[in-house]
Amino acid sequence: MGQRVSIGNLEISRPLHDCVANDIAPGTGLAPDDFWRNLEAALRELAPRNRELLAIRDRMQDAIDQWHIEHRNTPHDAAAYKQFLYDLGYLRPAGGDFSITVENVDPEIATIAGPQLVVPVTNARYALNAANARWGSLYDALYGTDVLPEGDGAEKGKGYNPVRGGRVIEYAAHFLDTVAPLTMGSHADVTAYALADDGDRKRLAVHLAGGGVSGLAEPEKFVGYAVDGERLTVLLRNNGVHIELQVDRSHPIGAQNPSGLRDVVLEAAITTINDCEDSVAVVDGEDKALAYGNWLGLIKGTLVASFPKGDRAVERCLNPDRSYIAPDGSALTLSGRSMLLIRNVGHLMTTDAVLMDGKQIPEGILDAFVTAYVTLHEHKGTVRYGNSKTGSVYIVKPKMHGPDEVAFACDIFAAAEKATGLPARTLKIGIMDEERRTTLNLKECIRAAQDRVIFINTGFLDRTGDEIHTSMEAGPMVRKNDMKSQPWIAAYEDWNVDVGLAVGFHKRAQIGKGMWPKPDMMAEMLVAKIGHPKAAANCAWVPSPTAATLHAMHYHMVDVFAQQAALIGKPRASLDDLIAMPLLSGTLPAEEVQRELDNNAQGILGYVVRWVDQGIGCSKVPDITDVGLMEDRATLRISSQYLANWMHHGVCTPEQVMETMRRMAAVVDRQNADDPLYKPMAADFEASIAFKAACDLVFKGRQQPSGYTEPILHARRREVKAQML
Repeated sequence: MGQRVSIGNLEISRPLHDCVANDIAPGTGLAPDDFWRNLEAALRELAPRNRELLAIRDRMQDAIDQWHIEHRNTPHDAAAYKQFLYDLGYLRPAGGDFSITVENVDPEIATIAGPQLVVPVTNARYALNAANARWGSLYDALYGTDVLPEGDGAEKGKGYNPVRGGRVIEYAAHFLDTVAPLTMGSHADVTAYALADDGDRKRLAVHLAGGGVSGLAEPEKFVGYAVDGERLTVLLRNNGVHIELQVDRSHPIGAQNPSGLRDVVLEAAITTINDCEDSVAVVDGEDKALAYGNWLGLIKGTLVASFPKGDRAVERCLNPDRSYIAPDGSALTLSGRSMLLIRNVGHLMTTDAVLMDGKQIPEGILDAFVTAYVTLHEHKGTVRYGNSKTGSVYIVKPKMHGPDEVAFACDIFAAAEKATGLPARTLKIGIMDEERRTTLNLKECIRAAQDRVIFINTGFLDRTGDEIHTSMEAGPMVRKNDMKSQPWIAAYEDWNVDVGLAVGFHKRAQIGKGMWPKPDMMAEMLVAKIGHPKAAANCAWVPSPTAATLHAMHYHMVDVFAQQAALIGKPRASLDDLIAMPLLSGTLPAEEVQRELDNNAQGILGYVVRWVDQGIGCSKVPDITDVGLMEDRATLRISSQYLANWMHHGVCTPEQVMETMRRMAAVVDRQNADDPLYKPMAADFEASIAFKAACDLVFKGRQQPSGYTEPILHARRREVKAQML
């Protein structure tokens, strides 16, 4: 699509070529033409290997399908099935014990536990918001969400409500009593936070109502302060993460609070994944240039986003570091920004952003090489802030199937380092444990990347999609809401932690958990998501900076590394549970079947119409009850595979599904009626490319590789973009 520039045997989309030549290359010492020639040389060896690994996926899936077809009318023999998977090479015998050897890992990855954001890198405003979410106002997060009920005069309203403000102050004081208790009294009784001399050091003196003076029960939690006129900032550290007590009696909130606290600020999003994959709609060279350009701006510290807010224009850029004085009088500086990771695409997709010999190249290889090229700026010190103090780059690699594919990703990274002149093993790898073959062989997957791995993360949504597709021929699957109670789910979550700890992740790498999907339901999140640090995960995904601030409280309440230490050497999950298939037993009443069809069809359409028509890869999409849920391609994969599976096994008919899709299209049209950019589907189904895409995902779902949605979405989005020319 569009004009191309030829370099060697590569034909590069003009927008991508210009991004590399004009934006990325200057200051790196590597000429853009040399970069492209190095990429071509690497592709000669890597692209055929990429194709063969995908062919192995297909051969294994065909064999599994055939096994289930041949055994369809006989009781399931779990032992025979397991042996079949071993014979196929789908299951690998676990090798001997080992410990990862990765080096030069930043504390944010290795030794600080906290929330992790995932943000579409193509949206500069969101990317900057996420990077700046390293620190978040607890007062704002409590005031603006449903954590505090709105009854009894505590409504949010349009202006400041002092009743609600008082509830916020009370809640925050109780939190401080829990994580930074005083030697006597409560933070709710404080009349002043002050500094006192203690020899050649400062200590925190806390004045209480009634005239008493208290201090911290654990004085070592006071680690710094800052003074600006009458304003005092007190810095606390608990479980490795920080809290700012901001005292300012001239501020309206500080004036209302007897202690003078105007805010309690938490260190929140410790890390952020900038996503080039599931949460973006990137289908051509123009889109790739946008993604790479924004990542470059984040690394160099030059990215700026301008947008209207009310009647004024707002310009956003990266926050500076935060400066304090330590109790001993020395200077103390903390990062003002989240540690940034980047998620490249997986091995499946090819892209026409670059053609070699007239054919599309593997998109994941292009991502790795451009990521390495951008890294040269940080290594040469030509950046404003710097992301990694150890010189490392953290690349999350999704949708890999088994150890050989992980090893191949490491070979791609090594080739990218060589092509750009980076030191060996600069590019670290985060392994998304979201495909069935990777889960079952997780130890061997980590072994294949032991000198690069910094991250394993469960991905329940993609993992469920792969579960359905892999066992497509075994029978109909249980209902979506019943999937979480299946034996493999609990085993999967425990297995990920057990294996990570067994191979030395404790205080060396992240063990992560998945996303909270309900961005407006923070009260529910506070109850549920504390389970992630309790499960010994040192990071877990959240959908917004506000959610990161609230989830940060959990890491003060739970010492994750103590949880990990207690679990080391205590495996809890079994391989047999992991390969237990979540099959439906008996038949469902017709109304339950229809309810499930409605729910899945509405979710598919609500997400796809924005992806295809507007290029929105991740957004809050109203569900069938109008509750906003975060949707991306992983949720889409589940829903489309469910309908494909149920149709295939006669739980519903194609005609019933199509009627449901048409009816739900009208529902989605209503839900988006206030969006001026929205194109209704139900007005003309034949003319709606988005509706056709949604139907393709369902009716062609069994034929999609591993049940992935990208091939159909990309093709249909390109069709829409072609109409815009």
